[in-house]
Amino acid sequence: MAFLSDIFNRAGRVARGQANQGMTAVESATFEATVRQTVLDMRTELNKAVQASAMAMSNHNRLEAEYQKYVRLSQEWKDRAGQALDAGNEDLAKKALAKKAEADQQVNSMQSAVDSARQASETLKQQVIQLKQKIDEGERTATTLVARKNAAQAQRKVSEALAGVGNADNAFAALGTFEESVQREEATAKAFNTLASAGKDDGLEAEFAKLGGHSVDADLEALKNERRLGKPTVPIGLNAGSSDKAGA
Repeated sequence: MAFLSDIFNRAGRVARGQANQGMTAVESATFEATVRQTVLDMRTELNKAVQASAMAMSNHNRLEAEYQKYVRLSQEWKDRAGQALDAGNEDLAKKALAKKAEADQQVNSMQSAVDSARQASETLKQQVIQLKQKIDEGERTATTLVARKNAAQAQRKVSEALAGVGNADNAFAALGTFEESVQREEATAKAFNTLASAGKDDGLEAEFAKLGGHSVDADLEALKNERRLGKPTVPIGLNAGSSDKAGA
């Protein structure tokens, strides 16, 4: 069982490695689209944050309006109680003060909720501002990354072409292959030529060639000997027999 477990784990690692490699290849091929989509996703998150902030601000505004209503009511009942006292009607003044107390109670009970809503609204507002700044920075970074990626790919292709490596259909690599093929043919031809001339003695062949050939120097030496001896010159093509017949 341990053996099978090890096999499955190794197979799983291979599968995950191939999947990751395939995903990396896809991301590399669609780098610009992936980067742009990332920025769009950030925009989506921003929209969600804006909506949450808007809801929080709406809640705060509603509580704030209700709170301010009771604050105004408290002040109004206080003013009425003063008017009643000025008119000498203490009973009416007490009733107005009782209403003021009810308004004050509402103010006190809502105070903490209003403060919490205000703090949450301000926090979300600041976070939205920061998120907008990060997205703007992200868009600039995305544009820069795409430009750098394209430049790097172009540089790599040029370098691979100059080095004769890279894709199998690289023209520079093909030209190098052709040159190697010609060099092999030349070396083969030279080898066969060497084999064909093996066993021949060039010096000996030259000596035999001299024996069978016509030498101008030999003719000159023969002419000199004839002139020293005083013998008549025999034209080429005539022999001694023909000369004797001509004398007779």
